[in-house]
Amino acid sequence: MTMKTTLKLNLGPQHPSTHGVLRLILELTGEQITSCEPDVGYLHRGMEKMAEKMSYIQYLPTVDRIDYLAGFFYSELYIRTIEKALNIEIPEKAKKIRALLLELNRISSHLLWIGAFLMDLGAISPFFYAFREREMILRYFEKLTGQRMMYNYFVFGGVRHDIDFLEDIEEILNILPEKIKDYERIITDNPIFLTRTKNKGVLTQKTAINYAITGVNLRASGVNYDIRKSDYLYEEIDFNPVIMEDGDCWARYKARILEIKESLKIVKEVLEYLKKSEKLKQNLIKPIGIILPEGEYYSEIEAPRGLASCYIVSDGKENPYRLKWRTGSYYSVNLLRELLVGNYLNDAIAIAGSLDIILPEVDK
Repeated sequence: MTMKTTLKLNLGPQHPSTHGVLRLILELTGEQITSCEPDVGYLHRGMEKMAEKMSYIQYLPTVDRIDYLAGFFYSELYIRTIEKALNIEIPEKAKKIRALLLELNRISSHLLWIGAFLMDLGAISPFFYAFREREMILRYFEKLTGQRMMYNYFVFGGVRHDIDFLEDIEEILNILPEKIKDYERIITDNPIFLTRTKNKGVLTQKTAINYAITGVNLRASGVNYDIRKSDYLYEEIDFNPVIMEDGDCWARYKARILEIKESLKIVKEVLEYLKKSEKLKQNLIKPIGIILPEGEYYSEIEAPRGLASCYIVSDGKENPYRLKWRTGSYYSVNLLRELLVGNYLNDAIAIAGSLDIILPEVDK
């Protein structure tokens, strides 16, 4: 009787091969993975502890860095939690501006994911194509806010200033749909891509729910759950959550492609509103000396990597007593314990890459 020998292998934590400094401790029998233990914490920055030592306005510019690819989302999340606590109603135009920038940010995030995922699988050209289109959005953000990635544009009660350069958004809407078609012609039915993604890393609905998975990874497994449907910024905006059924790497890819198209529809609808709107009028609250009433406050948002939430405990002082972030990537990393087992080593990066994990979201 022969005994099977096992091998322990460290996958990572070198960046960018594991999408940030993520270490996966794999146990292999031959080339088949029998166990996976994610080891995180290499990037920990103490974002939650920092909040306890800073006033609410001092902490605001730091939150864009929780997910450096989706800074607008965490800025909006933090601000809406405080606005809810202080019963602040923002102007309708400010809501539309926020929704438009969130969706452009979602598109830019998904574009980077497409490029990085294809590079994981050995295809270099889509990486450059996706970054080419993403650059259009980043240039617009830089024009509007002064920053390419860390924007600090949303403020308590509205936005820093009225939106401008709408012709740049029209250019994005004119160019990007055709480029997405190009991606699909190159990628979607490519036989090598299908071999690497079809029936790989299958996430069942039951497993997704048990692991508290949200966002695209959940919807690609057939669960219709999109926070935007109950989000006050999207109340009058028409869009359909993208739902896939197979739950494999290919379904997660296709869901993000379709979600870009839905986001473009939202951007187009909001842009038409903004072109007809009057100049933004808002009464911003004085940011210095903000004090939340004693109590607990919570808000959530549909970020590119799933449900993100902000929980603040106030003891009536100028800084939070406790602040806690919930991020989608943290739960996706935990899911690797389940998805990698039974698959082969050469599929590990494809499966991990399909989940769209960003380590700053994990190591808060």
